[in-house]
Amino acid sequence: MSTTVMSHHDQGAPDARIGYRAAIVRDFGQPLVVEQVSAQELTPEQIRVRIEACGLCHTDIHAAHGDWPVKPNLPLIPGHEGVGRVVELGSAAAGVTIGQRVAIPWLGYACGTCDYCVSGRETLCEHQQNTGYSVDGAFAEFATADSRYVVAVPDAVDPIDAAPLTCAGVTTYKAVKVAGTRSSDLVAVFGVGGLGHLAVQYARIAGARVIAVDVIEEKLALARQLGAEFTVNAAEQDPVEAIRALGGADQAIALAVSPRSFEQAYGSLRRGGTLVFVALPADNDVTLPIFETVLGGITVVGSIVGTRKDLREVFELHAAGLTKVISETRPLDHVNQAIADVEAGRVAARIVLQP
Repeated sequence: MSTTVMSHHDQGAPDARIGYRAAIVRDFGQPLVVEQVSAQELTPEQIRVRIEACGLCHTDIHAAHGDWPVKPNLPLIPGHEGVGRVVELGSAAAGVTIGQRVAIPWLGYACGTCDYCVSGRETLCEHQQNTGYSVDGAFAEFATADSRYVVAVPDAVDPIDAAPLTCAGVTTYKAVKVAGTRSSDLVAVFGVGGLGHLAVQYARIAGARVIAVDVIEEKLALARQLGAEFTVNAAEQDPVEAIRALGGADQAIALAVSPRSFEQAYGSLRRGGTLVFVALPADNDVTLPIFETVLGGITVVGSIVGTRKDLREVFELHAAGLTKVISETRPLDHVNQAIADVEAGRVAARIVLQP
């Protein structure tokens, strides 16, 4: 017996017969193809969102290249910093309304019942689905999402800002939390890009003094504008020596996609310090010493994105005027040039794609 799933929608919802445009990965390592796709029928818990903006994250590039051990299934629509208005509701969609602006984050679904989910660690759920990786994302005119895992965007937050905050923001906000940063701590941020420029600000909000490390002088100048007290150009001087000369970092946050920078971040720590792994380089190995870790009481911890609650807090801070997002917009049709520019380091912070 067939069952018809009823949905509620407005006039902005796409017609499944007409479809909409999306940027698609068809082969790893090949340029994305922007073409027309059909709108899939919603499941009861899903919503359809008309995308206003979607940030370009390094993860999207890794997905398109098939860089990581667990590769996505193709074809794939990347994008996990999607922001837009809800235009259609599945029959059991909850917590959202037609016309509401929402963010579609990396954590597209979690089971809600495992030990991780019920203890507020939903990003560790072993049954999770990831937007733009295991399920289609928001490099498109429209996207579908689970109504329970989108996050409302306050009216005071511009969608162009909300998009990078949905991943780059919440990821670094959570990393500073995981680091245990407190007032008067010295925090070293390795990599000042889409994530790093926000990490500098969240560490400052926590009361820390910040050292920013990068190899591009323009990015270090940006870090100083955003509150970094010290900057180190790792192409010109050894960041380990420079940071140790300041007494060593209480926490170091590794955001550059280079195993070498992770090792430098470790070396910059004072005794009792904490190194937070955040970036995910294609080269998956890093070498750290056992002896110094034990005698120095060093903590090494991984931090993966953030929960829905974390993202709400990120939006609240931005709505209050406490953070600034540095980005530039590009049309979705220019996605391949945008990826090339990010890979070449030609982008100050974040690129936001607009369909």
